[in-house]
Amino acid sequence: MFTGIITGIGHIERVDDLAAGAGFGKRLFIRAPQGYLDDASLGDSIALNGACMTVESLPAGESVFSIVISAESLDKTSGLAHRGAVNLEKALRAHDRLGGHIVSGHVDGVGEVASLERAGESWELVVHAPPALGRFLAYKGSVAVNGVSLTINRVEDAPAHCAFWINLIPHTMEHTTLGELRAGSRVNLEVDPIARYCERMLSLRLPGQPGA
Repeated sequence: MFTGIITGIGHIERVDDLAAGAGFGKRLFIRAPQGYLDDASLGDSIALNGACMTVESLPAGESVFSIVISAESLDKTSGLAHRGAVNLEKALRAHDRLGGHIVSGHVDGVGEVASLERAGESWELVVHAPPALGRFLAYKGSVAVNGVSLTINRVEDAPAHCAFWINLIPHTMEHTTLGELRAGSRVNLEVDPIARYCERMLSLRLPGQPGA
C-alpha cells in the first residue's frame, strides 16, 4: 500500500528486453536520489509513476535498483518502457502518516493530459480519463496521477472520455514529475479504492436480496 505522497524522483537509466517479442517484459534499472535506498531491501515494493514494482537487485553502496516489469504491466501503464524521470514512493509502513489517500499501486487506466496552465500561484491540470473510470471520479474526491495523490476540483463526462480538473501547488510541481507534463502526455491513473468498493456494492444484486 502507498499514500500517493512522492518521496523522490528517480531516473530510468537502462531498459533491457527480457527476450525478443512483444509477449515479454523488460528489466528496468532506476537511479534513486542519494541515500534513498539506505533502508530498502530485496523484495521491497516501490511504486514507479504509481505502479507497484518489486526490487529485484540492489547493489550494495549504489543508488541504483532494478525491477522486472511484465508485458501485461507495460501494456496497462505509461512511462515505464523507456528512459526518463519517474515518481518514486516506498511502500507504506504501519506507523507512517497517511498524508495523501490509500493507494494500492495498481493502475486502473491511462489518461491523457488535455492541458496544464498557470492559474495564479498554482497550475491547473486537465486530464481526459477513459470513460469507464468516470463513475469513480467525483468532485473533491481523490485520484492518483502518476502516483501522486490529488484532489479533483471538477468533473465532466463526455462520450469519448471523462475530463477532470486538478489544482497543482508549487510544491507538487517542484517535487514530482508532473511539472514535465504537456498536452498529449499519457499518465497512469488509479482511482480511490473506496470508490471501487462502493461501486461494486451498489451494482451487485444477489438472488433473494432486495432489488435483485
